[in-house]
Amino acid sequence: MGFRTYSSPYDWGKVADYRNRARQVPGGLIDLSVGSPVDAVPRSVQEALSAAADKANAHGYPATAGTPELRTAIADWFLNCRDVDLDAIGAGIVPTVGSKEAVALMASLLHLGRGDVVVQPKISYPTYEIGTQLAGATVLKVDDIADVESWRHVPCVKAIWVNSPCNPTGEVLSAAQLTSIVAAARAMGAVVLSDECYALMSWLPGDVLDEKATCPAVEVGGSVDVPAVPPAVPSALGFGICGGRAQGVLALYSLSKQSNMAGYRAAFIAGDRDLIEQMTQYRKQMGQIIAGPVQAAMVAALRDTGAVHDQWMRYWHRLVSLVSGLRRCGYRAVVPYGALYVWTAAQTGDCWSDLDGLARLGILASPGEFYGDRGHLRFSVTASDEDIGRAVERLSAGPLPQA
Repeated sequence: MGFRTYSSPYDWGKVADYRNRARQVPGGLIDLSVGSPVDAVPRSVQEALSAAADKANAHGYPATAGTPELRTAIADWFLNCRDVDLDAIGAGIVPTVGSKEAVALMASLLHLGRGDVVVQPKISYPTYEIGTQLAGATVLKVDDIADVESWRHVPCVKAIWVNSPCNPTGEVLSAAQLTSIVAAARAMGAVVLSDECYALMSWLPGDVLDEKATCPAVEVGGSVDVPAVPPAVPSALGFGICGGRAQGVLALYSLSKQSNMAGYRAAFIAGDRDLIEQMTQYRKQMGQIIAGPVQAAMVAALRDTGAVHDQWMRYWHRLVSLVSGLRRCGYRAVVPYGALYVWTAAQTGDCWSDLDGLARLGILASPGEFYGDRGHLRFSVTASDEDIGRAVERLSAGPLPQA
């Protein structure tokens, strides 16, 4: 494993001028760009972190593979929240220092390099591409990852990135689509890399998510009711999807969004036991280990389903509110099927031109170019209720200002 050079449009320095311009608007900047949580970490998590501050796993070196308590909590969470029995499918587990490092290191830890191809959606989280480039492998972008015919006959494909719910689009893949992806990948000896970090942030009943072949976004004011309990979207490790065995499938999850723990750098990978064991050994040598007190906090977060539901409700109300404001400003915005972002076409046809108009309202969004589509914008609802409300007020004043 050796790092190669990379190139990416994912450079937040490009939005600095728009950010500074928005700051000059009376009332100041409302930042809806980076998906960084602002709500409180659940009390149960804070107490667990504090209680573990001087335990053996804090003043001594923590286990790379995770404490027995953490490993049990992860397995229980998969079973209770994702309907996935890790033991039954022969899956392993390893905690990671946030999900971003897991994504960025994935191709390298799989020993991919020159001549190997990694498939990913054309519109997607930019770190998939960066990680492939760091390993020296080749990126293949496809319009629809569920269209297996677009990549199954390509030579040297070694891995396929799946992201459901998707950042930035909010698209959700059905169980049937995931089953097809896993089968095609196995037939060619490739690994399915399923980024499921927004799995509990879905906005339609589970039966709808299971049955939809392609999930459209939800119209505000439509006939679909919000479920009383947040449904988890299908996992690539689901028994029927993976055929009852985890071979060739790795799923990633993060506690950043469900429990507002982005600063804790708390995530994990589950799946193919042999691949997990190899990755664990590399992580041990590199010191890619979750701090002991954070492992204790992760246990609390995985078990505090009430706090997750409260956060889910906050995000739902923010999504509905923001979409209504964007529509009054002229955007054809809709609530996504999953994740925490409103992905909408730029009014001017160019994200940078729209960013200029939004900056005149004191609002900052993410340019779609960062995710592979210059004609779109991404608005995050990881902002306070107050900021979402102020953004809606500004957006509702009329059409987007132009230079």
